[in-house]
Amino acid sequence: MTKHIPNLLTMLRFVLIPFIVWYLSIGNYILAFMFLTISGLTDVLDGFIARKFNFITNFGKLIDPLADKATQVSVLSVLAFQNVIPSWILIIVLLKECIMIAGASFLYGKELVVSSKWYGKLSTVLFYVAIVSSFFIKQFNINLSNHPEYSMSPLIGFDQYIYYLALIMTIFSLLMYFKAFYTQGYLKKENLKINNEK
Repeated sequence: MTKHIPNLLTMLRFVLIPFIVWYLSIGNYILAFMFLTISGLTDVLDGFIARKFNFITNFGKLIDPLADKATQVSVLSVLAFQNVIPSWILIIVLLKECIMIAGASFLYGKELVVSSKWYGKLSTVLFYVAIVSSFFIKQFNINLSNHPEYSMSPLIGFDQYIYYLALIMTIFSLLMYFKAFYTQGYLKKENLKINNEK
């Protein structure tokens, strides 16, 4: 049972998504931030436990980045719907994630699993920072909406620059994953054959 703790923590992140989305949709950015933080902590914790006690599994390698993607896309979708971020940011992220999921699913079907790399994790962290910035900026503006002297807050738009940086890292990570597929031989004929001996 103990060896399943990392995967259970990963599954918990899927459970937390509806809570994050709900509080975002009603404009409670503080509670949305709290649930997003819990999700982020479980992400760090499941990775630590898996590496520390050698509980790493192919299922965990596949489902962990999927939980990151599901959380990220869900939050960005709500922010785009609320016009907090431009819709084109969400579109680029969706295209990248669809490509990554399709590639991971294809390789998994061939009994090959590619774990997350540092550039993929960095992209996720940058989006997390950008999203949290949006939460606080939005909450800040709501709290000061009745005070005209604060209507030109210098914080407005600050999060957009972090989104741009996150997008650059996202595109870079996609290119690096393609490079890894090629240089590590994932696309060689012998690796694209299902091993029938098992």
